[in-house]
Amino acid sequence: MTPPRIGVVGSANVDLVARCEALPRPGETVMASSLARLPGGKGANQAAALAALGAEVTFVGCVGADESGDWILSGLAARGVDVARAVRRDVATGTALIAVDASGENLIVVAPGANDALTPEALDLAGLDLVLCQLEVPVAVVEAVVARATATVLNRAPARALPPETLAGCRAIVANEHETRSLPLAELAHVVVTRGAEGASRLERGTEVAHAGSPRVTPVDTVGAGDVFCAAYALGLAEGWDLDETLRFAVAAGALATLAPGAQGSLPTRKEVEACLDAS
Repeated sequence: MTPPRIGVVGSANVDLVARCEALPRPGETVMASSLARLPGGKGANQAAALAALGAEVTFVGCVGADESGDWILSGLAARGVDVARAVRRDVATGTALIAVDASGENLIVVAPGANDALTPEALDLAGLDLVLCQLEVPVAVVEAVVARATATVLNRAPARALPPETLAGCRAIVANEHETRSLPLAELAHVVVTRGAEGASRLERGTEVAHAGSPRVTPVDTVGAGDVFCAAYALGLAEGWDLDETLRFAVAAGALATLAPGAQGSLPTRKEVEACLDAS
């Protein structure tokens, strides 16, 4: 059986990660124990996670015509992601400033840069069986993806307004509890709500129909865990798995993603996720 071809339309950033004992309060300065430059952006993270899970994945996004753009695309290609459809523009590659505390919690500020230069006209979705996208790119791009793609999984992060027809046209919507609050849940057939250490739930027309608890782990860094969850959930949908099985798989994958620093620092393989599920 030919594996499904999954596209990821979304952002790619350079993550500058400062680790500190406690996150700063408004107006407060704290000292960092380290600073790292890591690949990030929700689109690039999800593409890398899908590749780690064994998917055939294509990244469609925009990076700058700069060293940072070269670095991000070469890193994705080294992980097995097809980057031939990525767009380059003469603007700075996106950058995220991230503070992570001793418990793994984080604060993030993003300067989108080239991500905002992605346009609907630049999208090449030919031959893709399912597309995963997020909202760190222009809303018009997301609207075009949903209108053109065979099937779309939308990660509603960050929470931004979308037309009702765009939301209704998604195969599934994944959002955390905060991002879910402004969704018209009663009108949507397939919404997955991620709940951190409490796992995740699947809703149909606003009613919870399934829940999967998270395996117990000791988090090192929660940055990117939601992206791995989305990648794993999209994989299950693309391959036609049972929905409850897909939810359990995605929850386990997201938990395993917290075990190393950085958004792409701990990307579990399919065998690792399956072993986690067998042990739980």
